[in-house]
Amino acid sequence: MLSRGGPLGRPDSVSESAQTARFESVFDNGAMKRILLVATLACLPAWSDDSVSLVRTDHRIEVSVAGKAFTTFYFGPDAPKPYLHPLRAADGTIVTRSYPMEKVEGEQRDHPHHRGVWFSHGEVNGVDFWASEVEQRTRGKKGVIALDRILAVESGASEGRIEASFAWNDLQGARLLKERRVMRFSRVGDDNLVDFDIALTAETDTVHFGDTKEGTFAVRMATELEEPHWRAEGIARTGKIVNAGGKSSEANTWGKRSTWVDYSGTIAGKSMGVAIFDHPGNPKHPTYWHVRGYGLFAANIFGEHDFYADDSRDGSVTLGKGETLRFRYRVLVHPGRTADADLERKHAEWSKSSGGD
Repeated sequence: MLSRGGPLGRPDSVSESAQTARFESVFDNGAMKRILLVATLACLPAWSDDSVSLVRTDHRIEVSVAGKAFTTFYFGPDAPKPYLHPLRAADGTIVTRSYPMEKVEGEQRDHPHHRGVWFSHGEVNGVDFWASEVEQRTRGKKGVIALDRILAVESGASEGRIEASFAWNDLQGARLLKERRVMRFSRVGDDNLVDFDIALTAETDTVHFGDTKEGTFAVRMATELEEPHWRAEGIARTGKIVNAGGKSSEANTWGKRSTWVDYSGTIAGKSMGVAIFDHPGNPKHPTYWHVRGYGLFAANIFGEHDFYADDSRDGSVTLGKGETLRFRYRVLVHPGRTADADLERKHAEWSKSSGGD
């Protein structure tokens, strides 16, 4: 808007013809073009190095950091559970497997229920929410984790946030659990981060989380980041699993307790990895890890009889109606291998900043 008496304004003493001449001179010297350019740029997103944009379309929410795609949150009726896919490093490299959402030559097409980044469990009052794809529903009682509603979708200068509620239902529609989930997306330095805060509240008189290794908070790693294993074909596997105690490989980390685990390797000649942090306030911290060399990477507090190979152990947890289990995790996508990522310090700082209650 042109203001009276400003550089392009018209004081009372200026004639109409003089005013016209001044406007013409502005167009002639290109100043107006510069003004229009500045006005146009002002309408565009002002991306800083860590600004986070969330955009909802239909049954998904697209997440970008500094104008570049990070991940997408899926929660529609075609999804048996909510999940993130794909997960990217800060340089845009995809670090999670594409199958079953997409078919990429060379990827293993096993375990179709391993969808990107997800949270579910294999036995809740006898209902399987873990392996619950449509083609798996002829085997045992299955469930779906269905959207109740999206409560918040917030972009920000340094963080984006999604808050949503879900119902854990059996296939007849009976609700066992209410889930309240908050996910925060950010970038710190060269690390892409997702923080999860998940609260599960019993909706029936008794909710029993059974002792099974099939759970619970999980990532399915990109093929290149898998450890070398007997089923590996085609694409070279470069991955290595390392836990906070310095133990490495599936053989020494599966079923063991640890505050964090990292899965790193090389994709297209670039070293990178994914770490999962377990929060000190989580039940049974430090968690057990259902982590496999073929790419499954999961924190699971429940599967003790499997992890110890001892049928006398019982890792199950039971809630009464209205009681809640709360889980907090950080997923950190980093450049370099485990030794380069300074994960012990980062875990300690995150644990303090996110509270210990």
